[in-house]
Amino acid sequence: MNIQIFGTKKCFDTKKAERYFKERRIKYQFIDLAEKGLSKRELESVRIAVGSVKELINEKAKDYEKSNLKQIMSSSVKEEILLKNPLLLNTPIVRNGKQATVGYKPETWRQWEEQ
Repeated sequence: MNIQIFGTKKCFDTKKAERYFKERRIKYQFIDLAEKGLSKRELESVRIAVGSVKELINEKAKDYEKSNLKQIMSSSVKEEILLKNPLLLNTPIVRNGKQATVGYKPETWRQWEEQ
């Protein structure tokens, strides 16, 4: 398994995801979205894995209203906004190669372990 966890240090679900992998002694790489966002390819890969851009958007984020993401229809424009402001992403984003989850999803991570 090649686990990457994208999140923020203040996010409780990100902390829970880190704890999940630590308890199982599974090595992971943590990427703090407050310091460094996803690359265009990473975002594309995650979007394909989870199904849509809508899954990636955190509607409770501070800057959600300012970003006007609600009014934008084009998913490519939404992706550009997410690239410029990674704090609008739902966290944690957990990647295992081409597979990915958004949010705290231990049931999916267990399936990854069994493969």
